[in-house]
Amino acid sequence: MVDQTGRIGMPRGNLPPLELHVPEPRFRPGDPVDYSWLDIPGAGELPRFDEACEARETMPATLGMVRVLDGKHRAVGPWDPRLDPETLRRILRTMALTRAFDDRMYRGQRQGKTSFYMKCTGEEAVSVAHAYALAGDDMVFPSYRQQGILIARDYPLVEMVNQIYSNRADRLKGRQLPIMYSARDYGFFTISGNLATQFPQAVGWAMASAIKGDTRIATSFVGEGSSAEGDFHAAMTFAAVYNAPVILNVVNNQWAISSFSGFAGAERSTFAARAVGYGIAGLRVDGNDALAVYAATQWAANRARANKGPTLIEHFTYRAEGHSTSDDPSAYRSAHEREEWPLGDPVMRLARHLIALGEWDDERHAAMDREVAEEVKAAAKAAEKNGVLGHGFHHPFHTMFEDVFEDLPWNLREQAEQAIREREAKWPDARSPGTGEEGEGA
Repeated sequence: MVDQTGRIGMPRGNLPPLELHVPEPRFRPGDPVDYSWLDIPGAGELPRFDEACEARETMPATLGMVRVLDGKHRAVGPWDPRLDPETLRRILRTMALTRAFDDRMYRGQRQGKTSFYMKCTGEEAVSVAHAYALAGDDMVFPSYRQQGILIARDYPLVEMVNQIYSNRADRLKGRQLPIMYSARDYGFFTISGNLATQFPQAVGWAMASAIKGDTRIATSFVGEGSSAEGDFHAAMTFAAVYNAPVILNVVNNQWAISSFSGFAGAERSTFAARAVGYGIAGLRVDGNDALAVYAATQWAANRARANKGPTLIEHFTYRAEGHSTSDDPSAYRSAHEREEWPLGDPVMRLARHLIALGEWDDERHAAMDREVAEEVKAAAKAAEKNGVLGHGFHHPFHTMFEDVFEDLPWNLREQAEQAIREREAKWPDARSPGTGEEGEGA
């Protein structure tokens, strides 16, 4: 600022000084928790829009919330997808299986069998119900908390554990951080630790599908913290301009690693409301209500297949546990947040709905929990035969030089040969490559 005398940066006497706003979470460790400030619309209140409507007509859905299950565990309102009991039981079992898998792998990390793990506790409906509403060949560009999609698509649990343990049977040959799966034959794009890169990738894939006249759509996930990345906005622009057949999902679980959603813009408006500025359809959904997630996904998928363009969905949920096994959430948030979360637990909400329908009971639920725990245990035991972290069962050493070039350049070939010779000299008693025995060398 330059005043009349030419001096720069001098405050004017008749104006208040500027103040920088730094967002603050409502609760700190040890604080009591009161969620009464949250405006949670009642189940069934939001009208269901025509799937072919203009994007701007969905604006009420970006500020309201798609909800189906009410306080009495009934499915109510126009968004009820009216799923048959058998489908509901499959969704429930898949969510329970995902949770059991997470629990087992968490324990495995604590036992030193892997270096890292990330659970999706409290968010199972976001991925599982979403997967059930898609076609099996639709392409998913996931973040690192959508393991439920792979499980819903019947990807072998033992293959997931092999990847987590980075053992000799790991299809990715130990080159990816644990839980960053890749399964092209299951329509599951490689997970990346770089934030939000999957959003423009999904839009590009969807554009290519449209160019080819295909019928498959793409879907992608980021956390609310990642929505502050530039890739989020680039993806939104391209999706809007080219009317890409894509579903863009923001999982608002209230926390990034250790910063709350306010740092990504949650204090100003909903994340779904960002769709409005881009001319994209937007929905805000109760992420702990499997029926609501299914209905919103089905709506967006039908819209994309009808060439009506992309949809941004905000899944309003809560990350019940730490960001990862490297995180201690008690250092930055109140321990009471999880138990006080007003939208409850997605697994139990769907179970109680089935019970209310007369299609489920506590005994069958307990039996299901035992069954999925045994299924995960069997997969983990089978994978452990292929090795765990630091126990010598791994891919042959020479594979670290493969799969990048079709023909290895001469300089890298020389480096590879030298590295293998030095390894053999250092461990002359190592087993032959590919035997799978402990201590294998080249």
